Amino acid sequence: MLELRNVSFGVSEDSGQKEILKNISFQLEDNKFTVITGPNGGGKSTLAKVIAGIEKPTSGQIFWNGEDITEKSVTERARMGISYAFQQPVRFKGITVFDLIQLASGSKVTVEEACRYLSEVGLCAKDYVRREVNGSLSGGELKRIEIATVMARDAQMTLFDEPEAGIDLWSFQKLISVFEKMHDSGTHKSILIISHQERILNIADEIMMIADGQLTARGTKEEILPQILSKTGSCGCIYRTQD
Repeated sequence: MLELRNVSFGVSEDSGQKEILKNISFQLEDNKFTVITGPNGGGKSTLAKVIAGIEKPTSGQIFWNGEDITEKSVTERARMGISYAFQQPVRFKGITVFDLIQLASGSKVTVEEACRYLSEVGLCAKDYVRREVNGSLSGGELKRIEIATVMARDAQMTLFDEPEAGIDLWSFQKLISVFEKMHDSGTHKSILIISHQERILNIADEIMMIADGQLTARGTKEEILPQILSKTGSCGCIYRTQD
């Protein structure tokens, strides 16, 4: 279980300290599909980075399965079971998709196992398993390969920071199918997604609203989504800009 207690995060500017996150507290139960949404500049992506250990809170504490991990690095948190997927997956010249999946798993993976992960994310395994992770891959292909590595890693909780960023509509539809499969299978443990896409919000167990650095609403999609749509209108992309 993940728990945040009075977490704040600020940065120094010429005009003084700018508070991006303000005294946020919540618990996330295990094996839930949670989506964090909110308007541009509200602190969503910063919150994800603080949870992952990429950024350190200026105050407050973060607990993972009862242990205080506030001072632990992103690498230490990854070893403890918290995985982070970036908005823009990294390209690795000279490394194949198979190499990447094997590195992610932390153990020896057979080609057959790697192909199974690729098939789960809707990629033809024989066409991708030996491909280099370089500029020849589209944003949508990279995104799905990254999700395949997440599956291979088998983390207790995975954070996806705006997975819809930088991909075309066809790839986005495929991405939704992958998340639906992960959600319905119940085998991929906790999923935490930062998103403003209605399609992703619609498959969540729980939605959290972050605005002006604060947790402003939390509940099931049946409770929260109508509140959002009544203010913004149903447009697929509820918040058009990004943090």
